[in-house]
Amino acid sequence: MIYTVTLNPSIDYVVETDKLKIGEVNRSNKEELYPGGKGINVSLMLKELQVENTALGFLGGFIGEYIENALAFKGVNTEFIQLEEGFSRINLKIKDKAETEINGKGPHVSEDKLQLLYKKIEKLQDEDVLVLCGSIPKSLSNTLYEDIISKVAKKDAKVVVDATSNLLLNTLKYNPFLIKPNIHELEEIFEIKIDSIDDTIFYATKLKDMGAKNVLISMGKDGALLVDEEGKIHLSNAPKGDVVNTVGSGDSMVAGFVSGYLRTKDYKEALKLGSSCGSATAFSGGIGKKELIDTLKDEIEVKEICKINM
Repeated sequence: MIYTVTLNPSIDYVVETDKLKIGEVNRSNKEELYPGGKGINVSLMLKELQVENTALGFLGGFIGEYIENALAFKGVNTEFIQLEEGFSRINLKIKDKAETEINGKGPHVSEDKLQLLYKKIEKLQDEDVLVLCGSIPKSLSNTLYEDIISKVAKKDAKVVVDATSNLLLNTLKYNPFLIKPNIHELEEIFEIKIDSIDDTIFYATKLKDMGAKNVLISMGKDGALLVDEEGKIHLSNAPKGDVVNTVGSGDSMVAGFVSGYLRTKDYKEALKLGSSCGSATAFSGGIGKKELIDTLKDEIEVKEICKINM
């Protein structure tokens, strides 16, 4: 079973308007509501690929109820822990010629609720997959992801981490199966500016040397790069299309990669499916649909470009 963890879920409330006028009454032209959070996006894409999975995390209040009901409607299994105080986030995204975001901070998570999550994590079995994605509530420690991984460290479970800065770096000592920073997060981690594919390879390889088994870098219109556990480097192109919304694109790539690898045990095929899933979501209003994923997959080529000296 694949388990996704979203520690700070949200409703993404997307509003389109002709021109946002600060300090005035604005009228929307279009409004949409989505259950949000990186792990939730992974769960939704996995379900689109007909891969059973279970979403874990914390939910609070009437917003939490909406999120859980929306996932149930999509057929996603959920085992969220209900918080007794506060409510899950509303993330407001206002679109005119640009995009303005106001993200909620999320509810307080008490120690006893955190322990309930740990108990769920400890029940994972060998061959299960645990996907840790996104930010954490301010009430929880920045060591949380490594604390969670430590609960399954002695099992043969695959751990996937998609997070920023120290949340990601602190997990590398546990040799996660896959990490997926995007190109901007890679720059942030190493405090550098990446100007070429050679730079991307160098710093992705560095993350592998620090402990990750596989390093997947999403690069937007430039495609994606994978340094696999054997030291092989794979590069995929990005298919052509109009980008509608990049929210959830990287999460969809994670879902496609995991699904593709579990089905084929082939990193080339995993990268190809991951790239098509990420692009399908970028070209759609929400999570990309399987029909579009299948179409885009035919446009994606994966090349092995060199090998690291191990």
